[in-house]
Amino acid sequence: MAERSLRGSNLGALSLESDEHVVPSERRITAYVCPNGHRTELPFSVEADVPPTWECRCGADARLVDGPAPEAKPVKHQRTHWDMLLERRSIPELEELLEERLTLLRESRGEKPRGKRSA
Repeated sequence: MAERSLRGSNLGALSLESDEHVVPSERRITAYVCPNGHRTELPFSVEADVPPTWECRCGADARLVDGPAPEAKPVKHQRTHWDMLLERRSIPELEELLEERLTLLRESRGEKPRGKRSA
């Protein structure tokens, strides 16, 4: 049975197209330098948009030599629980809710109810 089994072929691994009449696009060498002093040179098509930064082999961001400074990304403020609470309720509403909850808590403990707090 093993003698009759089909052997796999390299479908997709080899192109059946030839390189005849194919003109590669014009290239330019672009250099990037990282803060650690590593220099990386990459070929880009003259029609391509060259990125202002490139990840260096050391993991740092390399900047384009003689290129514009990269745009600073806006830092998004991290919303806290208090910020989200203030989006839903105003301070007077929160004070009223607090007073209601404190009254319920005091009643459950058997304490006498107090008058409203003054701000």
